Amino acid sequence: MSEGKIIKALSGFYYVLDGERLVQCRGRGNFRKKKVSPLVGDYVEYQADNDQEGYILAVQERKNELIRPPIANVDQAILVFSAVRPDFSTALLDRFLVLIESKQIEPIICITKMDLLTEHQEEAINQFAEQYRAFGYPVVLTSSEDDMNLEEVHSFLQGKTSVFAGQSGVGKSSLLNALRPELGLKTDEISDALGRGKHTTRHVELIHVDNGLVADTPGFSSLEFTEVEVEDLPFCFPEMVKMSHKCKFRGCLHINEPKCAVKSAVENGDLPAYRYEHYLQFMEEIKERKPRY
Repeated sequence: MSEGKIIKALSGFYYVLDGERLVQCRGRGNFRKKKVSPLVGDYVEYQADNDQEGYILAVQERKNELIRPPIANVDQAILVFSAVRPDFSTALLDRFLVLIESKQIEPIICITKMDLLTEHQEEAINQFAEQYRAFGYPVVLTSSEDDMNLEEVHSFLQGKTSVFAGQSGVGKSSLLNALRPELGLKTDEISDALGRGKHTTRHVELIHVDNGLVADTPGFSSLEFTEVEVEDLPFCFPEMVKMSHKCKFRGCLHINEPKCAVKSAVENGDLPAYRYEHYLQFMEEIKERKPRY
């Protein structure tokens, strides 16, 4: 029996990387009975007589997993958002951040297409970048057209398993092509009518970049908090975690409780109102979510 890591899943086959060897495997039939579904990123035990035929015998315990995109054992998520076309959205970014934080995955914010901005737009994006850095997130401002700050992105990828995620059309594939030109990943122009891009990535695959593995994942533009509970949400906002020890009540949800440090920070202008508004909005969505049986 050998061990390796699934780096691609396609048409019922799992491609397992074992050192320099890539083995095409199928899952064992009893996986379905056990409701085990191997994911890209899984560390597995497999048996194979050659590179063409192998069987996955066991999936090792995961440290985390994402449902959409379906991937496991992720170290960090590069959240790729465009400055324009489509316009930068703090509401959508905060949705991604909550999902990533809830999985204990390290988020890194990457804002692309900086070369397309007017001076006024650039000032606004720089202000958002400073605010998110103050919340506790690394933020990189990039442009695939002129290689702006690509070295900083390279440095984050060293030795890590990373997911590139974000809505369609923000330039994830363009950024990956700029980081490793020989990839030649397919990109589509943005539709002016829709203001968003077409889906150009069809499956999840881990690609070697900078001594690490990077997943180029299908873009998506909506996110539901199916696995985040009410009591978990405050821990998905790092700036609130830092302030919470000043709240009068332990386990403060920062909504109706008296002497809440987070609400005071919003009132004093120390925490941007949009960030708190998103928190309240997400809390309502979680409360109104239909129970799962």
